[in-house]
Amino acid sequence: MPDMHSEAFRALLKPAAVRARAREMLELGLAGRLLHFSVRPERLEACADYVLDTIRANYPTLDIPFHARWRHFVLDGEDRWKRLDAAAGFANPAIRGRAAYDLAVVSVLLDAGAGPDWRYRDAATGREIGRSEGLALASLDMFAAGLFSSDPADPQQADAAGLKHLDAAALAQGFQVRADNPLLALEGRAALLNRLGEELERQGLSRPGALFDRFAGEAETGTVRAAHMLGEVLATFGGIWPSRLTLAGVALGDTWRHPLIAPGEPTEGLVPFHKLSQWLTYSLIEPLQWAGIAVVDIDALTGLPEYRNGGLFLDLGVIALKDEADRTRPHEVSSSLVVEWRALTVALLDEIGGLIRGRLGRTPEELPLAKVLEGGSWAAGRRIAREKRVDGGPPLAIVSDGTVF
Repeated sequence: MPDMHSEAFRALLKPAAVRARAREMLELGLAGRLLHFSVRPERLEACADYVLDTIRANYPTLDIPFHARWRHFVLDGEDRWKRLDAAAGFANPAIRGRAAYDLAVVSVLLDAGAGPDWRYRDAATGREIGRSEGLALASLDMFAAGLFSSDPADPQQADAAGLKHLDAAALAQGFQVRADNPLLALEGRAALLNRLGEELERQGLSRPGALFDRFAGEAETGTVRAAHMLGEVLATFGGIWPSRLTLAGVALGDTWRHPLIAPGEPTEGLVPFHKLSQWLTYSLIEPLQWAGIAVVDIDALTGLPEYRNGGLFLDLGVIALKDEADRTRPHEVSSSLVVEWRALTVALLDEIGGLIRGRLGRTPEELPLAKVLEGGSWAAGRRIAREKRVDGGPPLAIVSDGTVF
């Protein structure tokens, strides 16, 4: 592609582009023009009922936190991050903020689907925990033990040297992987952290926590906007993703092709998501708030197109497969079916968010999408999966390398 279109491609790195392309996919679905899915808008109200019921069960007072990695560090009412924070005795908010950013970045990057058979045995309680909560606790324990640090005198950090030299065997030990406790995409997870260390080094950054200092410095002269944070996350960590689309010199990350999108435009056929980067951005907001720094326009970020939110709409019939045989086939993340599913998920989460706010009489500022997700759609997606399938897994089989889902 000619360099004259580089700005058009850079625009695909913004959450506004994620939302616009997702809306375009929804419009195609409502018109009956998609290749793999039909859309049943009449079922949105029942879906909103289900999500609202889940919200009331999880948060009866409607005091809902953000959908962020920090939720997964709470086990049986005990916040393990707060326990680590107290034990570490960080000297000031800046040191705490850098450590929190190091942990959040590493933990989110390790948060791809674990698979139905993996469990993490928590030493404190003896409980065996799977999926995102298990991955979170494992990453927190590894962080506390200094696995991601190259400096034994400063274990509560993830630095470039420590990440760069981390091998899959060490990660397997931290995740308690055995023949009878397999974890999906272990090699991919280790390689991702290695690339994180290399990318930090290339940019002259010692650790992910350097981003905390950058945002804190910007807050001294103005406000910190969520969309700007996402841009910084993409710019800082964009080089770690496996080689995908790079057009006009712009690495597009979590962006995929679909033949029906944006015909005739320079970015024809391209559908961005940036799921892990947005999930990470949501998780980087709270450490700033703990340090007294305000983050604004959080609703500029989109819903997360992963299998819990996507499964919610498929399991409750808001969207339906045109070919039911697709339920039993494995699908690559690059397939037009998965691209449709993910884009419809983003657009429909906006619809659900509006319905939930209307029923609760809340404004977007009072109940941003990040809280609807947490309350919320993600939990409701897990709940309906457990009702419909013994293993509680997603409704579709996705072939993932550990860097998308």
